[in-house]
Amino acid sequence: MANFELRMPKLGESITEATITKWLKNVGDTIELDDPILELATDKVDSEIPSPVEGVLKKQLFNEGDTVEVETVIAIIDTSGEAGSEDDGDDAASEEAAPAEKQKPAPAAEDKKEVSEAGASMAADIPASRKDESDRFYSPLVRSIAQKENISLAELDKLEGSGQNGRVTKEDLLKYLKTRQEKPAETQKQPAASQPAQQAAPQADAAPAPKPHAPKVHVGEGDEVVEMDRMRKLIADHMVQSLDTSAHITIIREADMTKVVKWRNEQKNVLQQRDGEKLTFTPIFIEAIAKALREFPNVNISVDGHNIIKRKNINVGMAAALPSGNLIVPVIKNADHKSLLGITKEVNDLTQRARQNKLKPDEIQGSTFTLTNFGTFGALMGTPIINQPEVAILGVGMIEKKPVVIETPDGDTIAIRHRMVLSLSCDHRVIDGALGGMFLQKIAENLENFDVNQTI
Repeated sequence: MANFELRMPKLGESITEATITKWLKNVGDTIELDDPILELATDKVDSEIPSPVEGVLKKQLFNEGDTVEVETVIAIIDTSGEAGSEDDGDDAASEEAAPAEKQKPAPAAEDKKEVSEAGASMAADIPASRKDESDRFYSPLVRSIAQKENISLAELDKLEGSGQNGRVTKEDLLKYLKTRQEKPAETQKQPAASQPAQQAAPQADAAPAPKPHAPKVHVGEGDEVVEMDRMRKLIADHMVQSLDTSAHITIIREADMTKVVKWRNEQKNVLQQRDGEKLTFTPIFIEAIAKALREFPNVNISVDGHNIIKRKNINVGMAAALPSGNLIVPVIKNADHKSLLGITKEVNDLTQRARQNKLKPDEIQGSTFTLTNFGTFGALMGTPIINQPEVAILGVGMIEKKPVVIETPDGDTIAIRHRMVLSLSCDHRVIDGALGGMFLQKIAENLENFDVNQTI
């Protein structure tokens, strides 16, 4: 009887774990090649996992709601085509899972076992305060360990995380537990005479800094209370975390879009008939941004404490609205190396698959700058929030016709032009008004001096 170990796949460069949200196949079900077996959720995206083999699902090693590290065996598939007895399945699953547990040192294996056992009853065991009173996101795995070790929510909120967007990971928590256990021994080593004088300082350090709390909201008669879905919770946490991290400033200016509008109107039907591709303004914006980032590399950076990370690649994220009302940010990688036609096809592909919830985790991470389009919904302008760990984001408003004063050799004249407001939010820790203003001016110049003689 041939058994195949289905492992938690690698879902991206910075993703180390995922949560099983739904099993699409039950034990005993026949599985065809590429049949979706389960749905996974990460901090980035939801994904369906297809089967790499044909057979019968023999054993599910984790339950829905469990958070599992990548490369961990999550199911056993019998590739011989015979389901076998239930007892055989349990024995085989235990034998198959054992080698995976032996690959890690004993303490790590014990931690893994404790976390997986707690995962199934997570919602019932975690107090409501741990779920609802913190403004910070914690994975079920981290919450489980914190509960087991009696770590309070206030204590958890003080930890610095090494995960994506400063998220506390399992490794951060285990490292903290180790230092937490060593602190009493260190205190005993101090001379007795010096202890009274030094006791006040540790107590002051241990006191958590006061944090603003959202006011209590009264629910009136007839009001409906709807819990945020998983993606909206992540967006909410990400936005608050961004404002807590960066000192935001927003620089605003108008751009003359007359040349761009005229050229697009001439080319959109050509592209549609020739390649079946839509020509929106988004690829033009992305091309203008990529050219400006090449000239101003100090905007294509991230901040790590007091260190500045200068990004080698120019990866432009584009905020896309989903049918659910949530937002997702697919990324155009190496946008400065691609033609306008190449950017257009990639934008259309990513946008379509975003609305179908078919994006891969790698396609929504790694951005170094983000574009958001308020104009799609009729807004003139906005003040966007930076997509961490980037240091700037560009918002574009609605393109509208306006009477504008134009300087000519024969004097000033008034003409009807297509105008658009650009809003650049910057991290004032590293981008001052001068750099931000020059960078925004370069984007506007790239749009205003658009080559109307080019074809796509």
